[in-house]
Amino acid sequence: MVQVDPRPQTGDTVTSVTATGSNSQSGSGDTRSKGLSGNSVGLLGSAVIGISTVAPVYCLTSTLGPTVGEVGVQMPAVFLAGFLPMLLVAFAYRELNKAVPDCGTSFTWTVKAFGPRIGWMCGWGLVIATIIVLSNLAGVATSFFYLLLGELTGSPTIAALDHNRIAHVLTCLAFIAVATAISYRGMTATKGVQYTLVGLQLAVLAVFVAMAVVKARSGDFAGSLHFSWTWLDPFAVKSFSSFTAGLSLSIFMFWGWDTCLTVNEETAGSEKTPGRAALLAMLVLIGSYLLTAVGSQMFAGVGSKGLGLGNPHTADNVFATLANPVMGTALGVLLFVAVLASAAASLQTTFIPVARTVLAMSTYEALPASFAKIHPRFRSPGKATIAAGVATGVFYAVMSFLSENVLIDTIYALGLMICFYYSITAFACAWYFRRELRNSVRDLFLKGVFPLLGGLLLASVFTKTLIDMWNPAYGSGSSVFGIGSVFIIGVGLLLLGVVLMLVMQRRSPAFFRGEILTRATPALVVEE
Repeated sequence: MVQVDPRPQTGDTVTSVTATGSNSQSGSGDTRSKGLSGNSVGLLGSAVIGISTVAPVYCLTSTLGPTVGEVGVQMPAVFLAGFLPMLLVAFAYRELNKAVPDCGTSFTWTVKAFGPRIGWMCGWGLVIATIIVLSNLAGVATSFFYLLLGELTGSPTIAALDHNRIAHVLTCLAFIAVATAISYRGMTATKGVQYTLVGLQLAVLAVFVAMAVVKARSGDFAGSLHFSWTWLDPFAVKSFSSFTAGLSLSIFMFWGWDTCLTVNEETAGSEKTPGRAALLAMLVLIGSYLLTAVGSQMFAGVGSKGLGLGNPHTADNVFATLANPVMGTALGVLLFVAVLASAAASLQTTFIPVARTVLAMSTYEALPASFAKIHPRFRSPGKATIAAGVATGVFYAVMSFLSENVLIDTIYALGLMICFYYSITAFACAWYFRRELRNSVRDLFLKGVFPLLGGLLLASVFTKTLIDMWNPAYGSGSSVFGIGSVFIIGVGLLLLGVVLMLVMQRRSPAFFRGEILTRATPALVVEE
């Protein structure tokens, strides 16, 4: 039975559901209304949420160093290479969203294309990737919180609190708790502060790039480089292993744009608007990344000492090192504020995809039914949001005491998760629309060729990364029983997903028999 919220939505929109009804004998199913607040987000708001989730300033400060460590001056080329498969996969998301605008996105679509087990693992990949990102966001927010306090008070003692493990973890947990509380209050509270925070990030980033280029061209700083078009040549990377490692990091930097699709049931024009917002967000991101990569590289160079981007001691927080040299003491504080704002804003919006994926999985009986509860006032997946917050806090606290380089190792492991569920979603698009590919040239390329190519590229990176991360030298260099810690984190979390899936298979056999959600399931269509 399909349950549609009888309360009127914003404006004159009428929500209608075409449904066949749940029938365990025939194997047909229904995409279900989940009670989320419709028409809460428009095109600009959706794009801003996507950019905020990616957190461009946070991504840059935590990834510039490791990427340079892998590919040197070819960092801009690797950023472009990472953008290509993401763009191809974005077409897959757009086409699938038109057909099935469901907040479960990758989970729902891959279940309909490949069946419940592959779909469940794809949903798990998205959930665990999001938890990893949330933990890293909290970590970076904490670091810059203490660095900013140290700059404002002039107290090295306060700034040094970030290196106190107990103080750091407790502050992280506080940030996670605040972000969880805001997300719990629904989309209206979530999007309310995002315009200012995203605008602040991009404005400060523009000032940083301009000042870095000007100072680099002055010739007054040792290690500065002259711009070269060869920096955009991906074939100049020293080895294929270095290229795939850098590419994995680059792919991480684009993760989160699909949040635009996750809020599709809450977006005005749910069939077309989320896809357009995702493409808009990605164009803003690639422009910001290329300009910042070039500006930073021109100013600091790629050396392994001092301000050099290849310095392993500053790799996990490059902007903390470059803020004052590039922007001066007064303006340098703005970069600290921008990173803190970036991490805090993304920490809030990143709860959106994990909570709504868990909501969808619960709605379709792939997870316990309690996670499908919607807050009657805020119209948000309250219990799913709280569960995501608790899981994030536990994950970060445990990893912080297991590994001294938790940020770097989890970022590398995150690249594996992202390639995993994005590639499956891309393949799902080509398979789902396989009978429509001969309808037109547009359908052939946008529903078949582009998604398939994007999926193959990401699957290749996944496979090569899986092989490389066995080596303890991969990532931070730490290991467990001679096996790289990045491999332990990445593969261990995927295997945990398999165990949980088997548990749910016993608790919810109907979903895993394909009786709840099928290829023939009609879409929940919002008509304006």
